[in-house]
Amino acid sequence: MKRFLILLPLALLLTVPHAQQSRSRVGFVNVQQLVAGMSGSAAYLSLRKNVDADLGKREQTIQTLAAKATRTRAAADRAALQKAQQDFANVQKGYATRLSAAFKPLSSKLDGAIASVAKSSGFGVVLDQQVAARSKLVVYANSSATDLTPAVLKALKK
Repeated sequence: MKRFLILLPLALLLTVPHAQQSRSRVGFVNVQQLVAGMSGSAAYLSLRKNVDADLGKREQTIQTLAAKATRTRAAADRAALQKAQQDFANVQKGYATRLSAAFKPLSSKLDGAIASVAKSSGFGVVLDQQVAARSKLVVYANSSATDLTPAVLKALKK
């Protein structure tokens, strides 16, 4: 047992150089641009546009009701706000299901093209630019060296 405890740190030290040599390149794609450039995406894009418009109107209504409920502090106004929020959540859930179903056939084609371009270009990880920017996941990226969007668009057109 003592021999094992002595050899374990030495074995771990031997693996450190190998772990450091492995470099995985990170690439980015603009998924919205790719979907817009795909054939067969018109139905999804139309649905997405309608969903965004409807949810935007509902959010505006909720903001108006929230301001009124804060101002008046009336039970009826708070109840109306709560109902609007519940309706929003239910409608949003339904839209998410519809959007997911509409995006599924596009997703498999898109994922395959991204994976193919990433592998052939030596990228180990590919992120959506908008998600990375919105989450502040990436502080800096040289877009000319990491943007795979044009290459994926070209692959999708084939």
